[in-house]
Amino acid sequence: QVQVVESGGGLVQTGGSLRLSCAASGSIFSINAMGWFRQVPGKQRDMVAIITRNSTTNYATSLKGRFTISRDNTKNTVYLQMNSLKPEDTAVYYCHAAGVIAGRYFGSWGQGTQVTVSS
Repeated sequence: QVQVVESGGGLVQTGGSLRLSCAASGSIFSINAMGWFRQVPGKQRDMVAIITRNSTTNYATSLKGRFTISRDNTKNTVYLQMNSLKPEDTAVYYCHAAGVIAGRYFGSWGQGTQVTVSS
């Protein structure tokens, strides 16, 4: 199994920056991709950014240029650098890890971290 734990959320003013971290543990070798998603109450969870095992990245079109996903394999950690934050970026941010264990696909979610951008 794979477990992921997010950290780094908080309150920031419009135009500020935050860096979220997602630490993975367990069967790390089985992870093919990790990503960040976000969700506001009453709405679906949306993809923010994904990074694959070979560091290929994919971003939500509207966030490209302000958000950057990266990874540190020595720490089994994925980061989300968020710059020029806007009130509409306020959401719970979730980390997700996906891969294959014993021939079966899995997906693991973290508990989420709140990001609040004040106007």
